[in-house]
Amino acid sequence: MANINFPNLERDLVERWKKERIFERSVSERPEDKQFVFYDGPPFATGLPHYGHIVASTIKDVVPRYATMRGYRVERRWGWDCHGLPIENLIEKDLNLKTKQDIETIGVAKFNNACKSSVLTYAKEWRAVIERLGRWVDMDNDYRTMDTSYTESVWWVFKQLYDKGLIYEGYKAMHLCPRCETTLSNFEVTLGYKDVTDITATVQFQLVDQPDTYILAWTTTPWTLPGNLALAIGAKIDYLKVAVGERYYIVAKERAADLFTGLEHQVIGAVSAAELVGQQYQPLFPYYKNKDKKLFTIFLANFVSTEEGTGIVHIAGGYGEDDYQLCLREHLPIIQHVGRDGKFVAEVTDFAGKEVKPKGNPKATDLAIIEYLKQPVHDGLFSTKEYKHSYPHCWRCDTPLLNYASNSWFVKVTALKEQMIKNNQTIHWLPEHIKDGRFGKWLEGAKDWAISRDRYWGAPLPIWQAEDGSTICVGSLAELKKYSGVELDDVHKQFVDNVIIEKSGKIYKRVLSVLDCWFESGSMPYAQGHYPFEHKAQFEQGFPAQFIAEGLDQTRGWFYTLMVLSTALFDKPAFKNVIVNGLVLAADGKKMSKRLKNYPEPSLVLEKYGADALRFYLMNSPVVRAEDLRFSEAGVDMVMKKLLLTLYNSFSFYQLFAQGKTIPATPKPAHIMDKWVLAYMNTIIVQVTEAMDQYDLQTATRLLEKLVQEISTWYIRRSRDRFKTQANVVPLAVLRTVLLTTAKLLAPFTPFITEHIYKALNGALDSVHLEYWPEPNHDYHDEKLLKDMVTVRNLVEQILALREQAGLKVRQPLASVTILETIHLSEDLKKVLLEEVNVKQVKSGTKLELDTVLTDELKQAGAVRELVRLINALRKKQGLTINDFAVLEYSTTSTFIQNIIQSQSVILKNSTLMKDIIEGEGNEELKVNGEKILIIIKK
Repeated sequence: MANINFPNLERDLVERWKKERIFERSVSERPEDKQFVFYDGPPFATGLPHYGHIVASTIKDVVPRYATMRGYRVERRWGWDCHGLPIENLIEKDLNLKTKQDIETIGVAKFNNACKSSVLTYAKEWRAVIERLGRWVDMDNDYRTMDTSYTESVWWVFKQLYDKGLIYEGYKAMHLCPRCETTLSNFEVTLGYKDVTDITATVQFQLVDQPDTYILAWTTTPWTLPGNLALAIGAKIDYLKVAVGERYYIVAKERAADLFTGLEHQVIGAVSAAELVGQQYQPLFPYYKNKDKKLFTIFLANFVSTEEGTGIVHIAGGYGEDDYQLCLREHLPIIQHVGRDGKFVAEVTDFAGKEVKPKGNPKATDLAIIEYLKQPVHDGLFSTKEYKHSYPHCWRCDTPLLNYASNSWFVKVTALKEQMIKNNQTIHWLPEHIKDGRFGKWLEGAKDWAISRDRYWGAPLPIWQAEDGSTICVGSLAELKKYSGVELDDVHKQFVDNVIIEKSGKIYKRVLSVLDCWFESGSMPYAQGHYPFEHKAQFEQGFPAQFIAEGLDQTRGWFYTLMVLSTALFDKPAFKNVIVNGLVLAADGKKMSKRLKNYPEPSLVLEKYGADALRFYLMNSPVVRAEDLRFSEAGVDMVMKKLLLTLYNSFSFYQLFAQGKTIPATPKPAHIMDKWVLAYMNTIIVQVTEAMDQYDLQTATRLLEKLVQEISTWYIRRSRDRFKTQANVVPLAVLRTVLLTTAKLLAPFTPFITEHIYKALNGALDSVHLEYWPEPNHDYHDEKLLKDMVTVRNLVEQILALREQAGLKVRQPLASVTILETIHLSEDLKKVLLEEVNVKQVKSGTKLELDTVLTDELKQAGAVRELVRLINALRKKQGLTINDFAVLEYSTTSTFIQNIIQSQSVILKNSTLMKDIIEGEGNEELKVNGEKILIIIKK
């Protein structure tokens, strides 16, 4: 095994690349009119890179490197995601701020300045990891979503949608984070679902006109009950009146058996929905009993089902889309007994100020409500039960969300839905099933996008509004100056909120919300280059982008917002090709956890095995096809040994035998093995190119891994004797060609070892990464030879199995093997077969058969091979190389061995690199066919 330290080699190359500006040259030396545009979704710099980042970063390096080798100019600009709740949450912790009011108290300017100063906390650490990984990207000319130029482009995007009638202000039931006190978009909500166990309540509402009759309703959110204002039933549902003791209960017929199990009860009779509609009931809580005469009434609704619960739905109009729409339809007042901070309002006197979904104990308030209803004086509880379900949590601060009717600004995505679906069909997805599966289904169910956030650190919503509701949308800094006379070089909230616009006798003030940071992400193709204010022609020439890559979760995040905005702006998709990666999990299948320490730190893996090993391990795994990967350090180790060391050993083998020889640049193969390896390499070029053109990195890496193995275990091993022949440089020329080509093919995946080998083999350019992708050589094409060699190797496998059955080692020559007469092999291929299985002759017959009879001559030949093996093993043990010719002294009492040495001395000398073999003494005991010999090797 070669003695090489891959991490040390890689660190040296990182420095050389910097010094020689190889990355910059790989861009500048490709034509400007042949662009390959790649969009890089920016990360936050508020934490250190993890394996998920490393997967995405490697993909984002492999594909641009390949495109560069295909002759494209690939400009790669790094970006930082700067705005949004992730930063705000960190600053709140740093400044010990518990609520939004705390932020207002210290001042928006102080809060935003703190966000700005900490947003790039780990930028240096990110740069170190990215460089160490071997990823080439311009981190000096980075873009930041908090930059004014970026925000100006975001405003331009917003203005285009506004002018097209795709922006509106609305009041809808949405998910709200009570801790952050802001709503979330529907796709943000999908990022934070967790399986939880809640407490459900079946509550009893006493009918006003029938005091002994109660209607039962079921809820999974008891905290909403103080805000109850109506009940809903289904027009097509059959209801029953059931007696339990002295009371009567009304429930859906289909639910009665479950509800009254274990209770002595009697079905009194059927009750129609028509009989129930319009009836009033006594409120469970007194807080809003005098609010409106229409309240506490039973209504019909088409969303009521009998799949669970009671067939009767409790309505709290401020919480839930169905509830909200029923209130609008029936002209009921919207009662919100819980504030945006997630606490009961003052009117709810028994629970005022209490959090409805405390983060540490989300069931606590539900249980308190249940205890209240249990009291005989309130008499509102029928039964309770635990309920396991998936509940949404804030994707950033992990707080349970509330479904809350709220005001927001929206993008009218539903108006774009059909065109987005059509645009999606033009995109090449890898894996393919994402197109019509996860992403396609999400597009089909797309809803209008709530884009305003009642927060602070973000791109301000560019809407100015007068008291009468009229609005002005600002699409640039120049427009802002034109309307207000104010010129700003920073448009964050603390500056722009003070800008007033006066027009036609009206005073317009900015709507105080900031934009959803996902709107900024979706604007990235335009904002990173300050389009349309700068680089207009360059952008339009390269849009849509050829390539993007991110994780599976971005099908409902970045991929989606890119599609929404590009369709709204240009009626095009934002990208043509996309690789979707899966999650990297711990070896046990659990999420990687720093607390549990269930995974090796990336920095330690890089320093132990090197970046090439980690990169190839990840790219050769299902994670590049949107599947989860259980990270295995042993897997990285295997790549280092099976791929990198095998390749390096093949390269070292070449160097060993090429010393002092003039190797022709273009080989002229005559031997069958030389012809085969060139033909095989040619086929791999074609297959890897096809895979890479389809962005199928896993298939490409598997083909390349096989190529490296075949070079070593088949070509070099079968050609070893020819390499040792001093005058024969053809196999060396062939091997050099194969190694150079392999280095080019592997360069996008393993940039370090390939650079080292390329330079050591005197590649034509200053770096393998300035090279062009290998093209197939038609002179090497030989499909028949490739097929025939497969036949030979299949025969080898079968014959070796026969030898094993007969207990005959491969070192023991045999007289003949009979193969099927239908198999036609050239004499050259027969020779390869015979050498590999150590048989003297091939015969044709009706079945595969091995002659296992051992003559004295065959036994002697077997002993010679065994002796050669043992002597060479001793040479290796003593550290001798091919340049170290030695003398072998031996001592034996075996006539058998004595005869072998005397009769086969020439073969023994040549095969063990001995100047002479003489009888004398020995200190190492060897056994050949059970016979003893003592030997000593002297330089």
